Amino acid sequence: MAAPTHTAATAAPRRTPHGPLRGPRPRRHGSETLAAWLFLLPSLAGFLVFTAGPVIAAGVISLLDWNLFSPPRFIGLDNFARLGPDDTFWSALGNTAYFTFVSVPLTLLVSLGLALLLNQGLRRMAVFRSLLLLPYATITVAVAFVWVWLYIPHDGLVNAVLGVFGIDGPAWLISDDWAMPALIVMSVWKSFGFGMVIFLAGLQAIPQQLYEAAKVDGASPWRTFREVTLPLLSPSVFFTVVTSIIGSFQVFDQALVMTDGGPGTSTTTLVMYIYRTGFENYEQGYAAAQSMVLFAFIVVITAAQFLLQRRLVHYDL
Repeated sequence: MAAPTHTAATAAPRRTPHGPLRGPRPRRHGSETLAAWLFLLPSLAGFLVFTAGPVIAAGVISLLDWNLFSPPRFIGLDNFARLGPDDTFWSALGNTAYFTFVSVPLTLLVSLGLALLLNQGLRRMAVFRSLLLLPYATITVAVAFVWVWLYIPHDGLVNAVLGVFGIDGPAWLISDDWAMPALIVMSVWKSFGFGMVIFLAGLQAIPQQLYEAAKVDGASPWRTFREVTLPLLSPSVFFTVVTSIIGSFQVFDQALVMTDGGPGTSTTTLVMYIYRTGFENYEQGYAAAQSMVLFAFIVVITAAQFLLQRRLVHYDL
């Protein structure tokens, strides 16, 4: 009787140096890719419709002479050429830069200080955190009206408090010198809660063993903060700086409500000037050209921050 033979289908799998040879796995790459795109589709559609689409439309409109009522007329780069001699545009850009580069550092310092305080294990920390986050959660227009009352020269709370210390407070919102600082103080009060929550989350993610090791080595509180806390908190700082600068360059609500851009143009921001050009003077093409310049400024500054993060931001423990 002949010995049975094994076909390829019934032969036992051969062994390899790393173990038995396994059969082919089912191909799931295509279905996983499709599922990923389906999950991304809502966000991608929102980005295309509400972000990329308007940016492209603004770029096209910036090449037109259009007042919303008559047919648009192509004029090329003439709208951009008008920006050079426009003193109001450059004043608004300077005001926006002044607001941004003063309010953002102040907001970061207040946010970080409060986050460090809340991270000390205070009782009822959740209550304090909610109360401190409340200004950020309120509507900017409503808060701006409240601060207008606080800044009233004779009966406002701010000058009343200064008067207790013998300081004669200025006419905040109608002073060329004090109107912008008044807006900055209000904006810092309104915005610090966001950064505080981000910093607090970053602080709580730092392993306590590092602080214990620093204490054993005899490090002072300042050295511990500088060499342990700050480097490990740098991703949170980077995120907060980027988002805060982008938001500050688009400041509009508080300036419109509190000062209406005055006195003169001392608090006229770039977004306010874009709004007035497009919807009060009905120069849509010129307003779009201004918005493209603002967009370019934000892109350049954000790109510079991402280049700097390679040296300043530490993602590894």
